[in-house]
Amino acid sequence: MHQEDFDSAGVHRLRADLALALRAASHHGLSEGVCNHFSVALPDGSGRFLLNPRGLLWREVGTDDIVMVDGSGERLAGRHPVEPTAMFIHAAVHNICQQACVLHVHMPYATALTLTQDRALDPTLSQNAMRFAGRIAIDANYNGLALDSSEGERIARAMGGKDVAFLGNHGVIVCGSRIDYAYDDLYYLERASMVQVLAQSTGRPLNPVDPALAQRVGEQTMGERLQSELFFAALRRTL
Repeated sequence: MHQEDFDSAGVHRLRADLALALRAASHHGLSEGVCNHFSVALPDGSGRFLLNPRGLLWREVGTDDIVMVDGSGERLAGRHPVEPTAMFIHAAVHNICQQACVLHVHMPYATALTLTQDRALDPTLSQNAMRFAGRIAIDANYNGLALDSSEGERIARAMGGKDVAFLGNHGVIVCGSRIDYAYDDLYYLERASMVQVLAQSTGRPLNPVDPALAQRVGEQTMGERLQSELFFAALRRTL
C-alpha cells in the first residue's frame, strides 16, 4: 500500500518538486556536503512525509532518490536510507508546527547571523529582509546534535508558530504550505542575510526603516505568491 501511494501521480509530483528544490539549493550554494534536509508532508493527513536520502549530494538528487517515511522514522518506500537527525527535526516540526514543507540548512550567511549576539536577520534593514517581518523565531539555546526526539521537539516548540527559525550556533529552518513558496523564502532569506553581513562588515552604522513600514512591505510581498511560482518554474526549466 505504501509503494502504491509512493508511485501515485500526486506523490510523484511532490517527489519531483522536492528533488528540484534540493538541486536548486545546491546550485545557489545553500547546501553543505551530504548534510541537511528538505521534507514535505503527504497531503493525506497520514503523518507520512517525503525526505531527501542519506549520502547523496543535493545536486545529484532525482525524483527516484526521494524517500517516504512515517512520523517515527520508519522508511516506507524508497531505495536509500535516511539520516536520524533528519527524522528527529523534521518529524517534530511537521507534527508540532503542522507545517507541510520543512527546509533545514546551514547556508552560510544566515548561519553566520546565528553566531552573532542578535542571533538572526534584522527584518527592518533590506527590502528582501522585510518580507520576513513578524515571521522569525529565534532558538538561542544550542543544545548539540539533534540525536533524539526530545531535541527535535524542543526546536519545534521554540519556533512558536513562526515559519522561519534561526537556530543559534546551528542554521535555519524555513517552512511553508508549498515547496515552491518555501524554497522562494529560503533563497531570499539567504540573500537578505548576505546583504546584512556585507553591510555590517563595512563598519558603518546601519540605517533600518520603521518596523511598521517593514511589516507593511512584508505583507505586500506575501500578499501574492505568483513571483514564487514563476521562480520555481524557471528553476524547473533551467535545472
